[in-house]
Amino acid sequence: MTIQILGSGCPNCHKLEENAREAVKTLGIEADFEKVTDMDRILEMGIMRTPGLAVDGVVLKSGKVFSPGQIANALSDHIS
Repeated sequence: MTIQILGSGCPNCHKLEENAREAVKTLGIEADFEKVTDMDRILEMGIMRTPGLAVDGVVLKSGKVFSPGQIANALSDHIS
């Protein structure tokens, strides 16, 4: 599983990645992380507001920094 953090690399993007890493640890799953900063690619994925969170190219969340719990729930839904 590849978790993609979509955004320019701003502090909110860094916080979203930190929260995503915590969610992965809580769930006990393995994931690779990728930072996507190319705005054309981000727009192609349908993100209009960053930061965004995607798994294997599927956008799960965007527009704000989500908590580790919110991310864990989204990942659990995506996995099942």
